[in-house]
Amino acid sequence: MTTPTEPAVMTTEVKRTISAKVIGLGGAGGNAVHLMAQSDCLGMGLFALNTDAQALDKVALENKLILGSNLNHGLGAGGDPERGRAAAQEDMDHLRAICKGADIIFILAGLGGGTGTGAAPVLAQAAKESGALVLAVVTLPFEFEGGRRQRQAQLGFQQLKAAADAVICLPNEKMFKLLDEKTGMGEAFKISNDLLAEGVRGVWRLLAQTGLINVDFADLCSVTRGRHAESSFASAEATGEKRPEQIIEKLLSHPLLDGGQMLNTSDAVLVSVIGGSDLTMNEVNKLMEQINRQCENAHLILGAAIDEGYAGRLSVTLIATRKHSEAIKPIGPEDVAAEAQDTKQFLDPKAPPARTTGRYVAPPPALSNEKKAEMLNNQGKGSRKKSSRLQPELALEIVSKGRFEKSEPTVRHGEDLDIPTYIRRCVALN
Repeated sequence: MTTPTEPAVMTTEVKRTISAKVIGLGGAGGNAVHLMAQSDCLGMGLFALNTDAQALDKVALENKLILGSNLNHGLGAGGDPERGRAAAQEDMDHLRAICKGADIIFILAGLGGGTGTGAAPVLAQAAKESGALVLAVVTLPFEFEGGRRQRQAQLGFQQLKAAADAVICLPNEKMFKLLDEKTGMGEAFKISNDLLAEGVRGVWRLLAQTGLINVDFADLCSVTRGRHAESSFASAEATGEKRPEQIIEKLLSHPLLDGGQMLNTSDAVLVSVIGGSDLTMNEVNKLMEQINRQCENAHLILGAAIDEGYAGRLSVTLIATRKHSEAIKPIGPEDVAAEAQDTKQFLDPKAPPARTTGRYVAPPPALSNEKKAEMLNNQGKGSRKKSSRLQPELALEIVSKGRFEKSEPTVRHGEDLDIPTYIRRCVALN
């Protein structure tokens, strides 16, 4: 005889079974999934895609794919987003196969180069076609990486927002406020990659960990699917008796949240709270009360879980989402040519713009030297007489100078410039 509790247990298991895949694109994305593979990835499938075979070999994953091997021969995209896009389009069938069967797909990439910038929108489109919820986590370049990478990153960012449901953006330039002056370049980029991975883990904890307060996949979809939103991400950790107050202070001063301004303008906020067995509902209440004050008009989703590894600690991961103010049309094949021209204009502002179709204007007829000389001579002769015969002169009243009547006239080369030009030169008006 079946016990009454068995159906409830089965229902709960089905509800929490969500398939998630994390796909790292290019160098930054590959490094991020490499770090995730070395830690607890909470049952997510990890994939690494790159046009650079040598860089891909350094990623310790089984699921790897060289993009556009026929086009780039495994030598990379050379920093050209169009080559990265073409490589992804060449392997579109493989991208669809990777995305198949996933409920949620995370795309990790660094924007500004060739592969991540160009391939990310194509991968996002393939993931959307598979029916998955598509969330991208990307970094923007440091300013010292140059204007070209900055322009390419911004263009790729707009294209990715048009294809994905939401994009969590981590500007590397803001990371300087999180780094020490003595931090090396290698360590700085490692921290950037860690933030990419932590952004994914923060969202996934909301769905995968059963705890005090659970979040359903449908809740996440309700605030992200089809919104093409721009999101920011931050995490903070504290210990001691005043852990909630310390967490709030860190979040409101976090550079990735623009010092708390992102919370004020967000319309959806996801909060993941993790603590040890000493975590109390009173602490959760204090924490959420302060967050609610910062984003009163936002749709708030909270997940809270107990993890014995966090004994004495309180960790909060917060994702603030701001819907794009304008509807963005997804990128299709017909837009590729226009985007290529836009990229060229970004990279070389002095380049001539693309020629548009218009009315054909015939060139002027060729003139002999004698004809040109005749036209120049006639230009100053007789034109005044001819105009005087054909155009009657208007009887214009000379207006007094008023209080400037006794002022010295403005004379230059013998001409009084206070007298209107048409009077000085006897030009007839009609």
